[in-house]
Formats: sequence, C-alpha cells, structure tokens
Amino acid sequence: MRAERNKKRKWPRIIAIIFLLLIVSIGAYVFNVYRSLTTAVDTMHEPITREREPRPITFEKADPFSVLMLGVDEREGDKGRSDTIIALTVNPKKNSIKMLSIPRDTRTEIIGRNTLDKINHAYAFGGVEMSMDTVENLLDIPIDYYVKVNMEGFQDIVDAVGGIEVNNSFEFTEDKIKFAQGNINLNGEEALAYVRMRKQDPSGDFGRQTRQRQVIQGVINKGVSVGSLTKFDNIFDALGNNVKTNVTFDEMVGIQSNYRSAAGNIEQMKIEASGVYIDGISYQLISEEEQQRIQNELKAHLGITE
Repeated sequence: MRAERNKKRKWPRIIAIIFLLLIVSIGAYVFNVYRSLTTAVDTMHEPITREREPRPITFEKADPFSVLMLGVDEREGDKGRSDTIIALTVNPKKNSIKMLSIPRDTRTEIIGRNTLDKINHAYAFGGVEMSMDTVENLLDIPIDYYVKVNMEGFQDIVDAVGGIEVNNSFEFTEDKIKFAQGNINLNGEEALAYVRMRKQDPSGDFGRQTRQRQVIQGVINKGVSVGSLTKFDNIFDALGNNVKTNVTFDEMVGIQSNYRSAAGNIEQMKIEASGVYIDGISYQLISEEEQQRIQNELKAHLGITE
C-alpha cells in the first residue's frame, strides 16, 4: 500500500517535470524564432533619405498609410529596373487595403531628371528614392514606406517555405518550363518563370501582375502554416537576403497589432492605359481623366482632403 501511495505521489511530480521541460523547450523555440526574426528584420531594414519630410504616422491611432512595393531584377553589374510596381494604401478604419499595380511601361515624369520616360526607369536612374518620388507625383499621394524584393532571389523565398500552389488560368511555356492549366505546385525556379511570363498572356502586363499576386499570396499561405514552423530559419534568411524596407521592427509590430483586420479585405485597382509608340519606343499612356480618377480614389482611402 505504501509503495502504491508513493507511486501516486510521484506521478504529479513527473507530470510537473514534463510540463516544465515542455515550457522550457517552447521558450527556447520562441527565443530562437524571435532571434532569427530580429536578425532578419535588421538585415532587411534599409532607411532612405528624401527631400520631403516623412509624414507622422501613429500606428496606435490606426492612421492610414501607403507603401510602394518594388520587384527588382538585380543582376551582377546591373542596378536593374523595377519590373513590378505596386502602390498600397492601408486604412484600418475602413477595414481595407487598396492595391494598385502600375504598368512598368507607363510614360510619366521621372522626378529628379525632369524627363518623360517609362516609370520603371526611375529605379535605374535613382533607386528607391527616385521611384517613390515619381510614383508620388503620378498618384498625387504621399508614399510613406517602401518594400523592395529582389526577384532573382525571390525563388529562395519560395523554396524556403517548401514550394507553393497556384491556380493557373491557361497552359503556357516559359524558360523551357511547361505550366499546365489548373492547380499546380511550383518550386522557386518555376515560380520565378511563372511570374515573368508576359508576351504569351492576352492580358499582357495585367496578367503578369495577377500571377505575381498569386505567388505572393502562395508564399504567405505557406509561410503561416504549421509545417513551416520548422523552417523558420530558412524563411527568415531568405527574407533577410532578398527584401529591403524602411519599415522598422517596432513599426512592423505596430502594424501587426493595429492593422490586421484590414489585411482580409484587399481591393485590386486597375489602371486603364493605352499602348502607343513614341520615337519607336513602346509606352503605356494614362489619360488625364483616368489619372484623376485613380488619384481621387486613393486620396479618399487615405483620408486626404484638398
């Protein structure tokens, strides 16, 4: 009987010890995740200097803000051009995000050079700063933050999450890779070819932008899955090596805490543009009426009044 009582007394201790070991293990895991995350964010953080003073954004008050996303092909010996240009406006009070894809061949004034050129040349001429200034001028809204993704290294991010799944609307071949219609799985190399295809798409650049959004959404879906928890080191390394932004770690925490609800309501905006040739060069032209319509919609979303 005494031995039986001793066994009963031991069980709570054993359970307590197991529970304690579990807590310690989880604590060590969380610490490692936090350490890897902060290291990645430090690597990603790249502040910029602009002539315009930054607007004061208070995340605790859920102030609306804007972000310029640039997908850049950066190759050795070449600064590259921003082939993907997306303007985002975020308004948690309206519980929404507006996403505007700007055609890379849009003819507009390149701020800082006083010339009319393709908008994606702004990055080649003056980097992120000139791109932000040029998009600000085109849309007539303040651009508060930027996120730049190296498209050559984007495949590392896809591979880090273990590949992604997308729904392809039609069959095509790009870079000797055949993409079937319907739901398909892509590794990093395949995802890069998938988003680069443009000439075979009847929708041209707009179809390409749709595929870019599919791949980005696929990475997000895979990145937050339980299966990716064991790959956090690879994921954070890939992000740190291929993404640059002027958003700080504290600002990321503020956005995550106060703007999460808006992420579930993303509205895709489309610019109506017409293709023209000027001096033998192909451009996309936006009419004054269309430009005004886009400007008014984005200003209203940011709560900007004239």
